[in-house]
Amino acid sequence: MMTVRQRVTKIQQPGPAVQRLLERAEIEGVELVRFLYADHGGVIRGKATSRARLAERLGSGIGHTVAMLAMNMLDQLQQVEHLGPVGEVRLVPDPETFVPLPYSPGAAAMVADLRLPDGSPWAACPRTFLKEAVAELEQAGYTLVAAFEPEFTLGRRLPSPEGGPDRLVPLDDSLCYAGTGFDTAHDYTVRLVHALEAQGLRVEHCHPELGPGQQEVSIRHAPALRAADNHVLYRETVRGVALRMAMWASLAPKPIPDQAGNGAHLHLSLWQGSVNVFADEQVRGWFIGGLLAHLPALTALTCGSVNSFRRLAPRMWSSAYICHGPDNREAAVRVCSPLGESGEINLELKPSDSSANPYLSLGAVIHAGLDGIRRRLDPGEAATVDPDTVPGRYPRLPASLPEALDALEADEVLMAALGPLRAQAYLAVKRSEAVAFAGQNAAYECGQHLRAF
Repeated sequence: MMTVRQRVTKIQQPGPAVQRLLERAEIEGVELVRFLYADHGGVIRGKATSRARLAERLGSGIGHTVAMLAMNMLDQLQQVEHLGPVGEVRLVPDPETFVPLPYSPGAAAMVADLRLPDGSPWAACPRTFLKEAVAELEQAGYTLVAAFEPEFTLGRRLPSPEGGPDRLVPLDDSLCYAGTGFDTAHDYTVRLVHALEAQGLRVEHCHPELGPGQQEVSIRHAPALRAADNHVLYRETVRGVALRMAMWASLAPKPIPDQAGNGAHLHLSLWQGSVNVFADEQVRGWFIGGLLAHLPALTALTCGSVNSFRRLAPRMWSSAYICHGPDNREAAVRVCSPLGESGEINLELKPSDSSANPYLSLGAVIHAGLDGIRRRLDPGEAATVDPDTVPGRYPRLPASLPEALDALEADEVLMAALGPLRAQAYLAVKRSEAVAFAGQNAAYECGQHLRAF
């Protein structure tokens, strides 16, 4: 029987899609192909190859320093053993993720794994972490389908009057779900939808959200790895379309201190073949029990920035308490009512945003839910009221990134899943960010996050 690691290696070998990819790049006039990855700071980074070298680079990848997985969101390199100036990995793209970029004519992108020079998986690669989680879930007889539900703030990036980091001036002052919000953002939204659909990201719905300039455009669910890949491409597209229109779009949790925050709620359903097992109240309960048991630690990965904790507050509809409930939008885990007559049930994890690395976030969620199933964890009584109205009944989520990181370091299941190198690097990067923003004013913190996310 193959090990999880061997199965992951086998999955990533290029297949017949490569020749079609090369032909497509030539036909569509692609000159540069970006190899993208998400780092431990949650930033989307990458390198590009020319079309002339694409066939070679599909096999060899592009050389990359190991140090980049010890870089935080402020481009400050942290001291992490084995992630310094000595050492090399390869950005090896997944041909199945190839997409031309409608907002950057002549460019295309693929999502890449970070691999060792001999082609084997690298212990710090976030995408490999999710692949291994998916493989472990499959060994238990399940598959996970997921979708991120991202919000972003659309506006213009202007210099701060105080001389600090840039500030974001929203496109409008529209009210939540108001028709004016559709109209003011219409040209941008139509271009965004076209760009997403052209990349195979099927748009489910869109609407103006609560804050000025805030929009939500959601794409359809997919198997777990594809869902995370989709979120990487989504983040790039939201920003890229805005730049082409002389605007700025930020998916940061709180790009503007006194306005509504941007979440990326994570929707999940668990399957055995064609059967949605969340319809089974017992299995669903065990999975929820795992999420809740690990939620303090999970929050360090699903809400991966100092800025995240500006929005994780009571009565902000972003969740602040460790509880679950049917259609309860203040609970950390919402059990969503099925649409139509399908009877298919999915869960919504509320404490989740786009400053997180989607591969680490979703991989950790799988490990937490699987632990709940294995140990048959009881999720406790469902919350049917706003948990903030019953003081003391429900535990609070971590109130800061350092608190969440301490919970992560103390969580044996998630630390074991991450592995020593990945865990060490993630904790170092995130703790450095907490130190960098400690004592800084809100304008500085939010300005740096709107730049990065």
